[in-house]
Amino acid sequence: MLVLGLDPGTAITGYGIVRFDGEVLAAVSYGVISTPANDPLPHRLQRLYRELTRLIDTYHPTDSSVEELFFARNARTALSVGHARGVILLALTEAGLPIYEYTPLQVKQAITGYGRANKGQVQQMVRLLLGLEMIPHPDDAADALAVAICHAHSFSKAARLAIGDQGSTGSAR
Repeated sequence: MLVLGLDPGTAITGYGIVRFDGEVLAAVSYGVISTPANDPLPHRLQRLYRELTRLIDTYHPTDSSVEELFFARNARTALSVGHARGVILLALTEAGLPIYEYTPLQVKQAITGYGRANKGQVQQMVRLLLGLEMIPHPDDAADALAVAICHAHSFSKAARLAIGDQGSTGSAR
């Protein structure tokens, strides 16, 4: 499985691509899609769409995972992130990718085992889980990798439960 994880934002959208074979996680690529602050919003959203489409065309992920907007300090921030999320969901849908959404609490739980972990703890666990020498930078990229890892862990757990269900009932689904 090749998971594209996304941490949405209009100014900066983090992305992380993680390969998961059922046991081993590996970072394939990560970084950010940035848009110039002085550009009009429609142009910024268009750039986000084009860059995300380019990433999808380059890496051909099998799954996508997006961090949900959990809370924002103000309405303007929430609206801005909402615009970015809409463009991201459109690009992923047009690419035919299955989309999974996770709250920050779910991501922290999957990465650290503690839903109230701080950013530094999450980043350190991302580094360890992916066997990286350094914490991925910028923070948005590390956050996107965390979302991708969260999906890989969730998918793995769901697969184990499905196998367990088949084993206990003796029927194939």
